[in-house]
Amino acid sequence: VQLQASGGGLVQAGGSLKLSCATSISIFSLNVMGWYRQAPGKQRELVASVTTGVMTDYADSVKGRFTISRDAAKNTVYLQMDSLKPEDTAVYYCNARIFPRVYWGQGTLVTVSS
Repeated sequence: VQLQASGGGLVQAGGSLKLSCATSISIFSLNVMGWYRQAPGKQRELVASVTTGVMTDYADSVKGRFTISRDAAKNTVYLQMDSLKPEDTAVYYCNARIFPRVYWGQGTLVTVSS
């Protein structure tokens, strides 16, 4: 499974960005897809995930600001990020699971300036 992430960039605090993760196979073949992030000096953490059954989960720090969604026709998962804060600055990674295997895409850098 190959994952291609895109959409990162530089944005001012309060702004928005939308990340995309395109998969090489049907998203219906994937048990879970999600976004993780890793800030400098910190561990990688889960940001948001969505299951095949379209159940979503979010980190407390992004609830109400970020939305994960998917487009089955495009085999793509999105992360809409609104009301961005400087503490959202990190490298964001797309993740997919076909239990028990885990797949990672390359990271995309999100920088939020104050």
